[in-house]
Amino acid sequence: MILALDTSSAIAVALVSASGEVLARRSEFNPRGHAELLSGLIAEVLAEAGASGADVSRIVVGTGPAPFTGLRVGLVTARTLGHVWGVPVDGVCSLDALGAAVPGEVTAVADARRKEVYWATYRDGVRVSGPAVVAPGDVPVIGSVVGRGALLYPEAFPGAADGDPDPALLVGAADRAREAGSDMSTEPLYLRRPDVHGVPGA
Repeated sequence: MILALDTSSAIAVALVSASGEVLARRSEFNPRGHAELLSGLIAEVLAEAGASGADVSRIVVGTGPAPFTGLRVGLVTARTLGHVWGVPVDGVCSLDALGAAVPGEVTAVADARRKEVYWATYRDGVRVSGPAVVAPGDVPVIGSVVGRGALLYPEAFPGAADGDPDPALLVGAADRAREAGSDMSTEPLYLRRPDVHGVPGA
């Protein structure tokens, strides 16, 4: 079984079989509840599938881009569970799950705050550009637009569809990335410095 999780937008967890079947999933949108909710959602999907950590052979985690705090919770949790359970942990761009959810050409958009968005473009689930962070009006849109962040700027993304990264789709994205020889690092994709950094007065 593969445990997949993403905290770049919603707090989302899925348990996926080796054949790709989604055995259980949970998701909750709570921008300030990542640390409190994630472990409970993981326990719920394992319980629903009648599984335990001993049944998990791999972990896939979304690496963002996303604001600092929520993203960090997901990555630290994935790394910790990987260490405890003795299984590999693959990191994947969270936007890849949005791009894989829509056939053809699609632009995935997430809220970056500061009146900016994170974006990446896809063709048949394969990323063709991005990820990057820019003002909404500067996104080089192709095809349809999907993502919670796009709904915040309807003037820039008319007709955009709502959506958060589905962790189950991250598994397929991770498989494609591994086959392509891509880096599967679990380092976060912030794309800019965190809001809090450095030493005051330095």
